[in-house]
Amino acid sequence: MASLRPCSILTACIFFSPLLLLLQPVFPSPSNLTIPGQHHPDPEEVVQHFHSKLSASLSRIEVSSLGQDPQQTSTCLTGNPTDDCWRCGPDWRTDRQHLADCGIGFGRSALGGKGGEFYVVTDSSDIDPANPKQGTLRFAVIQDEPLWITFSADMTIQLRHELIMNSYKTIDGRGANIHITGNGCITVQYVSNIIIHNVHVHHCSPSGNAIIRSTPTHAGWRGRSDGDGISIFGASNIWIDHCSLSYCTDGLIDAIMASTGITISNSYFSHHDEVMLLGHDDKYTPDSAMQVTIAFNRFGEALVQRMPRCRHGYIHVVNNDFTSWEMYAIGGSANPTINSQGNRYIAPANQDAKEVTKRVNTDESQWADWNWRTDGDVMVNGAFFVPSGAGVSAQYSKASSVDPKSAALIDQLTVNAGVIGGPRDSGVGGGSSYPGFSGGGSTGGSTYSGSNSSDNGEGSYYFGMIFGSDARPTVVAPTTSIILLSSLGILVLLCTLPTNQFAQSS
Repeated sequence: MASLRPCSILTACIFFSPLLLLLQPVFPSPSNLTIPGQHHPDPEEVVQHFHSKLSASLSRIEVSSLGQDPQQTSTCLTGNPTDDCWRCGPDWRTDRQHLADCGIGFGRSALGGKGGEFYVVTDSSDIDPANPKQGTLRFAVIQDEPLWITFSADMTIQLRHELIMNSYKTIDGRGANIHITGNGCITVQYVSNIIIHNVHVHHCSPSGNAIIRSTPTHAGWRGRSDGDGISIFGASNIWIDHCSLSYCTDGLIDAIMASTGITISNSYFSHHDEVMLLGHDDKYTPDSAMQVTIAFNRFGEALVQRMPRCRHGYIHVVNNDFTSWEMYAIGGSANPTINSQGNRYIAPANQDAKEVTKRVNTDESQWADWNWRTDGDVMVNGAFFVPSGAGVSAQYSKASSVDPKSAALIDQLTVNAGVIGGPRDSGVGGGSSYPGFSGGGSTGGSTYSGSNSSDNGEGSYYFGMIFGSDARPTVVAPTTSIILLSSLGILVLLCTLPTNQFAQSS
């Protein structure tokens, strides 16, 4: 039998050294990987705190109306504790970071860029997601240090690929008319302490299969994203406030993979099918740690379902205005806890769609013990909520004893939902219409006729993609994989050829 040619260490080094250099860019920087925060051990305490803040804000209106507080005026105060916190000061423009003190609910600890420098976006372009230009939004959100990001003027930011945020960032659109749209939109993955405030997010399409920078030192390969407006993946301490979201390919907001400590407030949702997903999969039990507050939002025209659709976790839905739906408002599977308080549910005309709730693909024998509670909700036009849970009275005893969650105040509490001063479905100006855009949503794709439209037609594909955030951080670009496999094959061949073959050929 012929002896085998020995593999030298030198031969292996020759083949693998360049491969290690090729692989280096696709490994994530440790600074951008954070473990999702611990969920609150007592969610009822958070619910109590929410109602105490609301009660205090409503009391301020009463005191102001009696003339006992000359520093506050009834025109400023609305009773909405978040808005009254930052809008009723001397001048929010000179104290923007005070916004971070105004959070409520499970996302109340989100710091955003508080304590950091201010960064002003002056360039609306997104030419190279792997090497963003200074002055752009993408350059700001990938930095390692805390930043409070503002905008020099009104602008529409047409993304080439998903905008991947680093920790401790605030996107603050106050004082400008800011639209974020295009391919991928906003990704909040494995980070913490994010505030997204007062921006339009719409007409978001799938994208990916590209190198995208996520920190100053890391640019990695991303698979196809789903086309969510805002995607929250394995993240914690997140606050989305006063945003207007519509016309995206997949969800307007999706939070999955054990994300927790989230508040979605004062926002306006419209023109979409699957509005909001909370929870990755019925079998993904780490989502049991998910805790989300959904408060003071208006779910507006042309919505179908998922406001939200929940798996596992604890979801507090409080003081929202559900103006209509086509299938259902709140759905779930895998035994989530849903605490619905002081909402207004206005059912559609369709007699088969009056129910607010939907247990997805689950028999009643299984969901009968799930803790789904309606407390102080107002049902309009035949709407009805089907509660469940044998132990529900004990679990919600604290929340049920709190008064200031009155749905009678819904109009007052949600009067400014969405981007402040932005269009809504009031019948004036066509609702949430955007010049240069037509159609959209998860049932129809989207078209942009502006000059910044993306090339390669990436916005036209939306089924069968790999969720970009599902792509593991160590995914290798296809060209790198081919080089790796080819070189490995050559090395194995050199190691296994009989030595007499080398002798004959020499």
